[in-house]
Amino acid sequence: MKEYLIQFKPFLLFLTKFFVTYLVLTFIYQSYLNQFDEKKFEVDGFTQIVAKQSKVVLSLFDSQSYTMPNYKEPSVKLFYHTQWVARIVEGCNALSVIILFVSFVIAFTGKFKQTFLFIISGSLLVHIFNVLRIALLCMAIFHYPQYEHVLHGVIFPLFIYGIVFLLWVIWVNNYSSYAKKSTKK
Repeated sequence: MKEYLIQFKPFLLFLTKFFVTYLVLTFIYQSYLNQFDEKKFEVDGFTQIVAKQSKVVLSLFDSQSYTMPNYKEPSVKLFYHTQWVARIVEGCNALSVIILFVSFVIAFTGKFKQTFLFIISGSLLVHIFNVLRIALLCMAIFHYPQYEHVLHGVIFPLFIYGIVFLLWVIWVNNYSSYAKKSTKK
């Protein structure tokens, strides 16, 4: 058994770091979300920021884009060409995706400064691409409402997860402690 632990130590260490980081960050995020009363249809601040920033991007294409609270559920209504095209809920803010991204980077940790800077810049990049994703999704749904299910359920999730996967590949190959070991061989 000891031989297996030694042999699989890097993998077990990766799993431990990943799950501990993921659980801690998820707990913190859930504690943040628990401050808002869903029964009163309160929307967390970060989701509101994402909705407003998505509206700003949409405003580049249509000056009549706007947001408003949804009084029937905890979400923000997003309008494009004065038509309600989307509701921005907590799951749209990409914080859970960022938690997944950060957990992976920490599990494949590198030097502290590089890890910290990559987490900050990568999280910011995921946020920016998420806002762009929402704006593009709204425009696509406005023009092609018959494809809403495919656009929302397949194409645009692939977009955001593709960005995260690309960042992970860059991290592992260039900055993680694994990259340094594999380039020395």
